[in-house]
Amino acid sequence: MALVRVRRAAQITLPAEVRQKLKVKEGDYLDAQVVGSSVVLKPVTVLERETAWEKLVEVVNRPKWRGPGREPSEDEVMEMVVEEIHAMRREDEKGSSR
Repeated sequence: MALVRVRRAAQITLPAEVRQKLKVKEGDYLDAQVVGSSVVLKPVTVLERETAWEKLVEVVNRPKWRGPGREPSEDEVMEMVVEEIHAMRREDEKGSSR
């Protein structure tokens, strides 16, 4: 277990072993959540708003249905968009960890 001290302005330093295991580097973002009496820090990927918007417009402008059978409902289309966003985030995480 690594001991972390809270410094002036509530700043903390993550021990090197924690940063290495999580592949966290300077400038990365962490999501902080209180769970019971603990703080859970989770690395997150943040995309530039303009880039994210361009990719979203690209997804929305794709043909909505390519398969056989009925056209998907609005909910199904939204699920496809969400899946695409998750795939883009995973791809971005792969690129930033190199």
